[in-house]
Amino acid sequence: QLQASGGGLVQTGGSLRLSCAASGLTFSSYNMGWFRQAPEKEREFVASINWGGGVTYYADFVRGRFTISRENAKNTVYLQMNNLKPEDTAVYYCAARRLFASDYAYWGQGTLVTVSS
Repeated sequence: QLQASGGGLVQTGGSLRLSCAASGLTFSSYNMGWFRQAPEKEREFVASINWGGGVTYYADFVRGRFTISRENAKNTVYLQMNNLKPEDTAVYYCAARRLFASDYAYWGQGTLVTVSS
């Protein structure tokens, strides 16, 4: 299971840190990702991190503002979001992809981030 938390209401330019706690899987055997879905839009990729934390990828629209990280000892992945914009408003989901797999097999329930202008 993946349990996402940390969402909330923040003003433009503010910051939030999302957390995603994993249970029931060998966390260090999974690459982790964050996705988001805004109202009436399709889900989109935000960021990912490899099993060891040494390789990260970001969508262009968050690069330089968001940082993904993980603590394997705590079975947790984070998404630090800075300089938030109204267009970042969405439900944010964490997901787990087993090493060498092509798809994310496990998804969290989502946490809502609302950025007011």
